[in-house]
Amino acid sequence: MCLGYRWLLVAVLCLTGLAAVDREHAVADAAERQDHATLEKLLKQGADVNAAQPDGATALQWAAHWDDAAAVEQLLRAKAAVNAANDHGVTALALACENRSVIVVDKLLKAGANANAVLSSGETVLMTASRTGHLGVLQALLAHGARVNASEPAHNQTALMWAVAEQHPDIVRTLIAQGADIHARSRVRRRTVQTGDRYGDQNSIKDVAQIDLGGFTPLLFAARVGDVASAEHLLRAGANVNDRAPNGASVLVVAAHSGAGRVAELLLGNGAEPNDTGAGYSALHAAVLRGDLDLVKALLAHRADPGARLTKGTSSRYYSKDYAFSEVLVGATPLWLAARYGESEMMRVLAAGGGDGRFAMADGTTTLMEAIIVTRGIGTFRAGDRRERYQGPADVVAKADGEDERITLETAKRAIELGADVRAVNKDGDTALHMAVALGLNRVVELLANSGADLEARNNRGQTPLAAITARSSRAPAGQYAGAVDESQSTADLLRKLGAKQ
Repeated sequence: MCLGYRWLLVAVLCLTGLAAVDREHAVADAAERQDHATLEKLLKQGADVNAAQPDGATALQWAAHWDDAAAVEQLLRAKAAVNAANDHGVTALALACENRSVIVVDKLLKAGANANAVLSSGETVLMTASRTGHLGVLQALLAHGARVNASEPAHNQTALMWAVAEQHPDIVRTLIAQGADIHARSRVRRRTVQTGDRYGDQNSIKDVAQIDLGGFTPLLFAARVGDVASAEHLLRAGANVNDRAPNGASVLVVAAHSGAGRVAELLLGNGAEPNDTGAGYSALHAAVLRGDLDLVKALLAHRADPGARLTKGTSSRYYSKDYAFSEVLVGATPLWLAARYGESEMMRVLAAGGGDGRFAMADGTTTLMEAIIVTRGIGTFRAGDRRERYQGPADVVAKADGEDERITLETAKRAIELGADVRAVNKDGDTALHMAVALGLNRVVELLANSGADLEARNNRGQTPLAAITARSSRAPAGQYAGAVDESQSTADLLRKLGAKQ
């Protein structure tokens, strides 16, 4: 309905003493203004109760919009057309359902309102009631013949899906009892997505993939939004605990990736497969990504594989806070990811569950190296946190002084405890010490030196840690691990104190 400019017009007319509105739809105008005296006067004079405003809005629709039960009753007695719709297919009943007004809904249904009325978008009044979540409204519609399995044309979603998505478990239970299809799926749509560095060139085709979106069942919706009660209703009704989305993600993986740990634990308790990797990663990978230690423990207790490898990246939006796996993480184990994300305790739990603390990626990056590399975020602009999620100025300010290095120190200690080789080199010949030195992480440098790091190790460029930082001390930082220039001198001094010669 057109609200906004109409209010401005009414205000101007009232201020100029010209409140008399177009007589053709005077009843609708009075209802819009909630002018009960004028409304009653017009009806007594025999004014057309069904005359619509330019957008098709009638007096009855305005009364329903304002949740004015008395006006609705008055207009119905005056023979208002109960099923009249505006230009968008909105009826008075749809507006009453939007308002969660069981009193108005009952009045309209008793007057003959169509319980299967549909907006021009395809949304049924039952979908509206399922979305807004008033059980009495829903029951009234069902009692008057609302079709429980109708779907809207754009995404093929049903009232049950809408109820789950909005987390209305009482509505979900009632719809299931009335025969709602718990196996129905939303429409699948193909989309091109970014799977690489979310701070990179968005015009590059290297890290672009085609994926299937949609195709969700009600249980998949419950997993995504974390609705435990609705998931319980669906499982009791026979929903498939190992259902998959078209992109290969199982219900358990969707729950874990969505941060819905309680739903994930419910699924595990109902027999969900803990090692499904149809999406290219397991629920354990996703739980680590979301930092959910309790879910990691639950998955390991249900025999999740701590050595599973990530085989595919996920989509991420440009400069976003999305929890995503970029393509550069392909090959990672949950424990290696935990090191990347600074999750020291999670690393211990994963190792106790069989994870290999000595694991290294194909390019030679160990858990120890990865704990260090991401200390100051990802990418040229240092814009991301350890999970690559975008960090704006407010996020950076909120961090305590020294927090990044403290987390790195704890994680590096854990990696060494779990067997990471402190002298290992990556494909460029860099050791963990080269990386810590480049980032000016003096406390980590001391840890590595005291743990047996080779102070004279040369990378493929022939540089020792001291040579690398000394060569850079008088110029701008460069390279993947580079820190600020003003940190270089203190780190170089520390290396010499620890015994570095060149």
